[in-house]
Amino acid sequence: MSESFMLSMFSLAMFLGSYLSGLVPLAFNLSENKMRYITVLGAGLLVGTALAVIIPEGVHALYMNELETTHEIHSDHKIVRRHLNEVAQEVKQVKVEDIHDHSKKLTPGSEHKHTNTSHSAIGVTLILGFVFMLIVDNFSSRLFHHHGSQVIDSSGSVVITKPKATWTATLGLVVHAAADGIALGAASATSRFNVELIVFMAIMLHKAPAAFGLVSFLMSDGVDRKRIRRHLLIFSLAAPLMAIFTFVLLKSRVREAYSVDSTGIAMLFSAGTFLFVATVHVLPEVQSHYEDRQFRAIELLILIIGCCFPIILSMGHKH
Repeated sequence: MSESFMLSMFSLAMFLGSYLSGLVPLAFNLSENKMRYITVLGAGLLVGTALAVIIPEGVHALYMNELETTHEIHSDHKIVRRHLNEVAQEVKQVKVEDIHDHSKKLTPGSEHKHTNTSHSAIGVTLILGFVFMLIVDNFSSRLFHHHGSQVIDSSGSVVITKPKATWTATLGLVVHAAADGIALGAASATSRFNVELIVFMAIMLHKAPAAFGLVSFLMSDGVDRKRIRRHLLIFSLAAPLMAIFTFVLLKSRVREAYSVDSTGIAMLFSAGTFLFVATVHVLPEVQSHYEDRQFRAIELLILIIGCCFPIILSMGHKH
């Protein structure tokens, strides 16, 4: 099956999963404990997927691009040498020495430049993803304080008490959902089904509580059901549309203009967003329900299982 077809199926499943999860509070009463367990499992999957799948794949994509570029440089020099030997035997010694000198000047410098570029891009891109979500979260919180009763955090995992701002709550979650879409689109661009599947699972187990939390907040804020469904539809469409856009962008000719691999950059950026959501938002919110701010044994076990699950799924994967 083609990459675009698989991405379309995952995007459709992501949309339906998010939308149906958001409809649950309108039809059923799900216990707080069950929602907390789902939230903890989703956080564990985000951490495990970022550290064990997305970051290694992003680094691999960057350095594979570097190796291909270096190989092309060496191949070009070999072709030039062969051509000079065939065309001008009488000046062979001069020309070969020239091309050897040119190779010595160009190739090491080129390799060093590519190595430095790829190496520095890893840390910078991870931090950019983390800082991006930090800014989105901080900006959303400031708007909440300026508008007036209850609101959910940008992870969508819990409902907390703050001023009234229904559209601001939705906007914060939509931006975060778009970041999830970047992760899925970048994973699809790697042409590795199991990587795409792991990222999809991590996103879905995180998005279900987010959609649930969004609708719960809107209901508690007195928003009518028609408007709630409209907010939920916007939130549910954000990740699939961004995933498709990212995939098309990475597969287009635009990426050829850059010296480092765009797919690797996109994956490392999304890893930074995953780590922020899991470690700064979801897990501290779960701990805040208890006076000692510690996980209960069952929650800790679920978290560890979530972290390890992506490792198990990726064990059979070979580049």
